Amino acid sequence: MLTNERATRTERLLLVANEMMTAARTAPKGKGIDIIEVALATGGTIGLLSESMLEYGAKTGLRFITRDALDILHAEAIVLIGTKPQPHGLNCGYCGFDSCDAKAQFPEVPCSLNAVDVGIAIGSACAVAADHRVDSRVMFSVGRVALELDMLPGCNNIYGIPISCSSKSPFFDRTATLPTK
Repeated sequence: MLTNERATRTERLLLVANEMMTAARTAPKGKGIDIIEVALATGGTIGLLSESMLEYGAKTGLRFITRDALDILHAEAIVLIGTKPQPHGLNCGYCGFDSCDAKAQFPEVPCSLNAVDVGIAIGSACAVAADHRVDSRVMFSVGRVALELDMLPGCNNIYGIPISCSSKSPFFDRTATLPTK
């Protein structure tokens, strides 16, 4: 039997995506409180994200979101990682308030430990991609639009990590053109 690498590319990439989700889930979390949510977008969901990003880019005038909307069409999967808002009761002041009670009057202001937790989860997921030599890029733009679409309900801080295993990373030296398959 002879199997061409191209014939199993998507299958292998999805195995890595699942390992990335596991790494995000098991990443260390502040005070051991698990407020991380992780999901995998593939196929038509990537198309929906791209279309919504084009609309969001046009609405906000943020051209990088339009560029990223075209770039993710080169991805075979996108790992979404977000965090639910929850103060940790440390009164650390990192959020800009003297105490968690003072911050509670402004629930839209995230607890800085939530942001650290999502960052550690992203780093763990990206390390798995790197270990498998899978191309990836952390994209705020994908997460911002995933938030608009309520893809991770209850989360207020979401990032997307599109992944690909092609001969050249579509996420660097970007030209924002439609993919050719």
